[in-house]
Amino acid sequence: MAEGETESPGPKKCGPYISSVTSQSMNLVIRGVVLFFIGVFLALVLNLLQIQRNVTLFPPDVIASIFSSAWWVPPCCGTASAVIGLLYPCIDRHLGEPHKFKREWSSVMRCVAVFVGINHASAKVDFDNNIQLSLTLAALSIGLWWTFDRSRSGFGLGVGIAFLATVVTQLLVYNGVYQYTSPDFLYVRSWLPCIFFAGGITMGNIGRQLAMYECKVIAEKSHQD
Repeated sequence: MAEGETESPGPKKCGPYISSVTSQSMNLVIRGVVLFFIGVFLALVLNLLQIQRNVTLFPPDVIASIFSSAWWVPPCCGTASAVIGLLYPCIDRHLGEPHKFKREWSSVMRCVAVFVGINHASAKVDFDNNIQLSLTLAALSIGLWWTFDRSRSGFGLGVGIAFLATVVTQLLVYNGVYQYTSPDFLYVRSWLPCIFFAGGITMGNIGRQLAMYECKVIAEKSHQD
């Protein structure tokens, strides 16, 4: 080779750290998208139950879908579901206490079914007063946590999610975005925090299962390499 000529550099290969970060970021995005669409679907179905029983009332001009729901409800619920589903496994790793209780998809599906049943009961079951209904749903929600979670972090996040979501809902109703029939807890129903708690536990379990599935895939790829 003549002097002055330089050898053309070949394609640069990413180091293992860069590849790992890129792979983790992509998996995080994929999990977020999956959780978002699960949240949207559940919001459409569960909100339909509430509206059909006249538990929640939207102004006629905001109804804009075949599911008789305000257009902003599914995206908001989907975003919240993605945040919750990504937050649960992150908190587990941060606390150094990986959640290993009933980690299989069949358990997650049963958890979703119980959550839908709790929401269905809030709209369909008639009690003498809202206090009895609220106590019943509170027991069912705690039972859902005990059956499918049992972690202190899960319970704490569920309570925090229920509190924050209830405050946001109170503000929305206060500003006339929509309303609840027969409110008995300021502007909303007293059982609403129970629904938010159960929903947080459910989306947390889905998020944890997706994260565990991702870890299995990465481990298999590393083993093959």
